[in-house]
Amino acid sequence: MIDRRKFLVTSSLCLGALSGALPLLAGSAKAQQQPAPPAAPPAAPPAAPAFSFDDMVERMRQSAQQGYQETVIGLPDKFAQLDYDQHRAIRFRSDRAIWRNDDLGYEVQAFHPGGLYTKPVQIFEIDGPVLREMHFTGADFEYREPLVAADYEAIDLPGVAGFRMHYPLNRPDYRDELIAFLGSSYFRALGKGSIYGLSARGLAIDTAAGRPEEFPRFTRFFIERPQPGQNIIRVYAEMESERVTGAYSFRITPGINTEVEVDARIFLRDSVERLGIAPLTSMYLYGENDKLGFDDYRPEVHDSDGLLILQQSGERQWRPLVNPRNLALSFFTAENPKGFGMLQRDRDFASYQDMEAHYERRPSLWIEPLDDWGRGHIMLAEIPSQKEIHDNIVAFWIPDTRAEAGSEYRFRYRMYWGREPEPGTDLAQVLHTRAGHGGTAASDYDDALRKFVVEFKGGPLTGVGTDAALEARLWVQNASVQNPVLQQVESGTWRYIFDLLREDAGRPSEMTLSLALNGKPVTETWMYQWNQTV
Repeated sequence: MIDRRKFLVTSSLCLGALSGALPLLAGSAKAQQQPAPPAAPPAAPPAAPAFSFDDMVERMRQSAQQGYQETVIGLPDKFAQLDYDQHRAIRFRSDRAIWRNDDLGYEVQAFHPGGLYTKPVQIFEIDGPVLREMHFTGADFEYREPLVAADYEAIDLPGVAGFRMHYPLNRPDYRDELIAFLGSSYFRALGKGSIYGLSARGLAIDTAAGRPEEFPRFTRFFIERPQPGQNIIRVYAEMESERVTGAYSFRITPGINTEVEVDARIFLRDSVERLGIAPLTSMYLYGENDKLGFDDYRPEVHDSDGLLILQQSGERQWRPLVNPRNLALSFFTAENPKGFGMLQRDRDFASYQDMEAHYERRPSLWIEPLDDWGRGHIMLAEIPSQKEIHDNIVAFWIPDTRAEAGSEYRFRYRMYWGREPEPGTDLAQVLHTRAGHGGTAASDYDDALRKFVVEFKGGPLTGVGTDAALEARLWVQNASVQNPVLQQVESGTWRYIFDLLREDAGRPSEMTLSLALNGKPVTETWMYQWNQTV
C-alpha cells in the first residue's frame, strides 16, 4: 500500500549495465538557452547520432542478458538527509523552466532530489540530431523555511527526482501541469478541468503475490522537443530492476481526456511470479456501499469508485470498490479485452462535501489495448486502509503466459485520463451501489444478513414501464438470496434490492447482477465481493 503523503517509493537506479554507451551529449538544455561569449571555435567533435527508440530497445534487451548491477548517482549529504517537511519546502522556480521562453506551448520543470528520492534520474532533450542533458542546479529551486537558501543554491545537482510538463490545458494564457513522472515507474496525468488523483505505473512485479514486491524504476528519460504549434509531445524512458529491463515510449496528447499512447518493451532477467501490465493505483477509503467504521461528515472519500472491464464480447462489467477488513484479491478472466479502467463516475460535489480535496474532480483512467493481448486476467487488489493518504487499490492485466527468465514482451495501449474517458454504450449503467444491515429497514434487523441495493439508469431502461417484461439476473456464490425486489425509482431508473446470507463466513461471497428486457440484457453487469462482517 502506498503512502500518498510520502507519494511513492523509489527503487535503485541502474545505468552501468547498458551494453551501449549513451551518444555524446551536446551540452545541457539550459546552457543552450544562454548566449555564449565569442571564442575561437574548437575542433569539431564527432557528430552525435540521432536518438532512436529502436536503439534504446536493443540496449535494454542486451542489459537484460547481464546480471543486475546497481549504479547509484550520489547526492550531497545535505540533500540525502532532508526529511519530509524539509523536502516539501523546496519548489521549482517556474521562471527557470526548460522551453519557457521558446513559444513551444510546453515547458519542463524538475522535482528536487532528496528526502525519499535519493537516487536521481537523468533527463535528456532530443532536438533533431542533437541530444543534450537537461541539467539543473540549486539556482533552479526555491528553498523555503526551515531551509536556508544560501546553503543550497550554489550546489550542482547530479540529477533530479523526476519531472513534470506544463501545457495550456484549461485556458490559452496559462500553462497547467499536464503530466508528472516521479518515483519508481509512477506517473500521473490530467484531462481538462481535473486535478490529480489516481496514478499509473510502467510495470508491476509480484504485487500481492505472497513475496516482497519489486518496483522497477525509470532511470533515464528522453523528451522530444516539440515544434511550435505542435500539441503532441513524446517521452521515452529506460527501466531497470533486479529482474526486469524495459524501454517505454509515451505519446502524449492533451485534451478533455488527455491521451497517453504507450509502447512498452519488457525483458526479463529472471522469472516473475506475477507480471502486471498497465498498472493503475488509486485510493478508496469509503463510499455509499462501504462506510463501516468511518465517523466522518463527508459522505464519500475516494479517488475512484469502481473498476470497469469491457470484454471482447461487448459485455461491460462494473465492480464497485471496497475497503476490506483484510486483503482482497479478485481475478477477472478475459481474452483480448477491449479495455479496463479505474473510474470516478460520481461527479456530484454533494457526494463528497470536501472543499479541499474535491474528489468530484479526480480523473478517471481508461486503458485501451492497441493489439491483441491474448488470454489473461485483470487483477484487482483491495488493501485495508484507515487513512486517505494511502493508495490502497491496484488493478492491472496479467498475461496467461508464464513470465520466465529470458522472456520478451511488447504491450501497446492507449490511456485516457479525464472526467469521462470510458467508451460509450447503449446499455444502462450502474448508478448506485448501496449496502446496509439486512432485514426490515426500520424494525427487524438481522445481523446474519446483508442488504444490497443496486440501481441502473439510462439506455434501454428509458421509457420502460412497470408492466414491461423486465427481469433481474442475479448469480451468487457462497450465499443464498432472500427478499429480492425489483422496483422502478423513476423513469429510466430501476432498483434491485436483496438480502444476502453468507454460507461460509470464512470465504467471501461473489455476486453478479444484470437486468434483461424480453430476455435480452439491457444493462452492464454489476459485480461485487462481500467479505465484511458487521
